[in-house]
Amino acid sequence: MTLLRLYTDFVCPFCFIAEESTVPRLVAEFELELEWHGFELHPGTPRGGMPLTQLFRGAHLPTLHERTKAFGESFGVRDFQPPDRLHNTRRALAMAEHAREHGVLDAFRKAAFDAHWRRGKDLEADADLRDIAASVGLEPDAALAAADDPAVLGRVDARQAQARRQGVSGIPTFDFEALRVSGCQPFEVLADAARRAGAKPR
Repeated sequence: MTLLRLYTDFVCPFCFIAEESTVPRLVAEFELELEWHGFELHPGTPRGGMPLTQLFRGAHLPTLHERTKAFGESFGVRDFQPPDRLHNTRRALAMAEHAREHGVLDAFRKAAFDAHWRRGKDLEADADLRDIAASVGLEPDAALAAADDPAVLGRVDARQAQARRQGVSGIPTFDFEALRVSGCQPFEVLADAARRAGAKPR
């Protein structure tokens, strides 16, 4: 079994597209052990988030969103709506660590991405985080407490720091043991990397 370390964040559009398309296909077609690492796309985002126009000054958001949706379409990912606001994901990433401890990390990742990109949910709002947690079988109050637990948030920060020490600077990043692929790449590129890393087809 070949180890695949995957670095993504819930507010990253290219991470969403990869997690909806190439990631599940890779795991289905190759003998890969997926190890997910949450990586804050914009760690300087203030609590409460900020308008995307503040991040992309001078950009015409409708045009930017149409380009994102067209890119998703090229990967077979449809029916999503990019938001106009960038959320701080630190609490959601901490809740993901809680989900990892309870064996529902994969389901939580999918639910969080879907909530943000398809249902317009706020990844900082207590009510929305509780709903995401409950949807994957987590006890909502315990999950919300984990989102604010300094020890759990410390694990989020430690993963981020370790990733940066290892040279991860953008997401999505796919580490096939000693072989790294950065960006939302076509499946053929990732499959070639998996094979070169020694992953066997299922």
